[in-house]
Amino acid sequence: MISRIDLRGDAFPADGIDRDLLPRAELDVAAALEKVRPICEDVHHRGTAALIDYAEKFDGVTIDRVRVPAEAITRALDELDPAVRAALEESIRRARIVHREQRRTDHTTQVVPGGTVTERWVPVERVGLYVPGGRSVYPSSVVMNVVPAQEAGVGSMAVASPPQADFGGLPHPTILAACALLGVDEVYAAGGAQAVAMFAYGTDECRPATMVTGPGNIWVAAAKRLLKGRIGIDAEAGPTEIAVLADATADPVHVAADLISQAEHDPLAASVLVTDSEELAAAVEQELKVQVAATRHVEDRILPALTGRQSGIVLVDGIDQGLAVVDAYAAEHLEIQTADASAVAARVRNAGAIFVGPYAPVSLGDYAAGSNHVLPTGGCACHSSGLSVQSFLRGIHVVDYSREALAEVAGHVVTLAEAEDLPAHGAAVKARFDWRVPESK
Repeated sequence: MISRIDLRGDAFPADGIDRDLLPRAELDVAAALEKVRPICEDVHHRGTAALIDYAEKFDGVTIDRVRVPAEAITRALDELDPAVRAALEESIRRARIVHREQRRTDHTTQVVPGGTVTERWVPVERVGLYVPGGRSVYPSSVVMNVVPAQEAGVGSMAVASPPQADFGGLPHPTILAACALLGVDEVYAAGGAQAVAMFAYGTDECRPATMVTGPGNIWVAAAKRLLKGRIGIDAEAGPTEIAVLADATADPVHVAADLISQAEHDPLAASVLVTDSEELAAAVEQELKVQVAATRHVEDRILPALTGRQSGIVLVDGIDQGLAVVDAYAAEHLEIQTADASAVAARVRNAGAIFVGPYAPVSLGDYAAGSNHVLPTGGCACHSSGLSVQSFLRGIHVVDYSREALAEVAGHVVTLAEAEDLPAHGAAVKARFDWRVPESK
């Protein structure tokens, strides 16, 4: 059901782990980019009319407007299952606790008497928040997008989620209800690359946004890459992934359950176990057979994910080697199920989020840990972070110097300007002190 990669003994690379040795989905974002380019250009030029056409082409629904009516959002909350509402409210409460602590405050540094540099933290003006919808419904992604944006102080935000044939061309009602709980009343029935283009260019219904965030499929990732620069992005988040670093102390029932929990997202989802225990590996393989047989979404998601090249069990000689492997893999979600798990987790350098010990499964982070589940995928955790309040803030340096403070350093500025053959830079300083500005030759 799941392949093995044996890196024990001489098979372990002496000069470090090559990422190509490890399980990884084949995702050609560059090729997808050329497929989404005409879609994005069409939305740019035709706006809402293009979005309506793509709703019929890709989602199989006929709609006459893209913006969701306010009454539909209100109705969705009124009709929401009370248990689901309570769970969403608790998810929101916990996410606010964590993200509120991420707020930054302005800080002023006195460089010299009369000379200060202040770093101001200013939220982006408007964000487009993408919430996937297709094989599953993700109201939790509404929470994970909206809460940090609100805590950052973003003044204007809009949510886009694909139209659903089962719900009259509207996004799933649970997504609409989550928007209502968070006070978001600007929601659009748009999915895929066309939704990213809507936020980038704007339409007659939707003002352009400064930034777009949220997880999605390869088409969403490709559109983000294409339009980056026109609009800010969080990351090119692709199919989800989990890596579990485990030793003989881990419970194979827990490990198998957690691998399956990510596999049920998507046939391209990645589930990777890294262990120095062949006994655990064998027990997990057996447990996968038992648990997969007892769950849903097996043929269309779980089996393709677990048997695909993106998933596997990696055998190593010890936890040190295991750490080297998971750092090279840079998982979106990394579970540590070892003896002294906290100490092992503290040594990890590359991961979107780390889940420590047997009672912190990834599914807790998906919904109610308080952490954010919009995380870098595809190895991007070696250079990128998950969504946070900081994602929506820009640091602006405010330079405030008196005449005396500038005079003190003016000579150095002029010297460096001349060293770089930029005489006008030096002249801009000289002009403030009635120094003679040399005539151009």
